[in-house]
Amino acid sequence: MTMAVNQIHNQDCVEGMAALDDGSIDLIFADPPFNIGYDYDVYDDSRESDDFLSWCDQWLSQVSRLLKADGTFWLAIGDEYAAELKVAMQQHHGLHCRSWVIWYYTFGVNCTNKFSRSHAHLFQMVKDPKQFTFNADAIRVPSARQLVYGDKRANPKGRLPDDTWILRPQDLPEGFQPDDDTWYFPRVAGTFKERQGFHGCQMPEQLLGRIIRSSSNEGETVLDPFGGSGTTLAVAKKLHRNYIGFELSTEYVEAITERLESITAGDPLDGSPEPLISSPDTAQGRRVKQKQLSNQPTLPGMSE
Repeated sequence: MTMAVNQIHNQDCVEGMAALDDGSIDLIFADPPFNIGYDYDVYDDSRESDDFLSWCDQWLSQVSRLLKADGTFWLAIGDEYAAELKVAMQQHHGLHCRSWVIWYYTFGVNCTNKFSRSHAHLFQMVKDPKQFTFNADAIRVPSARQLVYGDKRANPKGRLPDDTWILRPQDLPEGFQPDDDTWYFPRVAGTFKERQGFHGCQMPEQLLGRIIRSSSNEGETVLDPFGGSGTTLAVAKKLHRNYIGFELSTEYVEAITERLESITAGDPLDGSPEPLISSPDTAQGRRVKQKQLSNQPTLPGMSE
């Protein structure tokens, strides 16, 4: 590896990744521009579709080359190009899809003439479908039996993090299950303490924590081609991983560097590790009887 580890590099990711050795990275997480006209500092997010997909092929080729034989790549992408990039990763870049996770979030974009978007796609891709890192015990969270029902039969270890339709988390009879492939994490809204302020598209630390804990081990190397707000690198440092990042914007690089310098390995991640853990339990840890529910007022959006 010919590039310094544990820092953010101010350069184009395709050029930067080309300087790294084959099979040198354990985990890559990419949250690239979605090509939806977002106003970035220096990047044009309004490319022609063919141009955007051609560019994606360039950096995806580097991703595939850099991953170790048992490495994992996670891609965060919007609706517009999710299908095209999944096909490209599988058919042109030698990657295999282990999970297609839906990240369901609150504080989504408010739309006026269509359903408001409240999700993004997270593709878990591996080079070898039979040999890859997946640390199940590192990402277990309390189950509904533990949180809601007080059931002594619940596994004390909890359950793992479904391609399912969700209206509101509080309407689910058993909440979001940690072994599902629909994940609930609030977006990092402008009023959140976690918000860095210098970049409009900021991932929650707990979401990256789940990915980094499950798909890598302490001392291994995590790469993020699109530094953005620096969350991937910050979480990697907190979780005792080495990290490499690339970012075009000099302004963002300076802000990311300051963020990283303020962090010490072992620091806790920002945000709640299980957003629904604060939801109120049912009475005495048991199901509320139907006749009790019938006396409650109907809230907007609930079935009558």
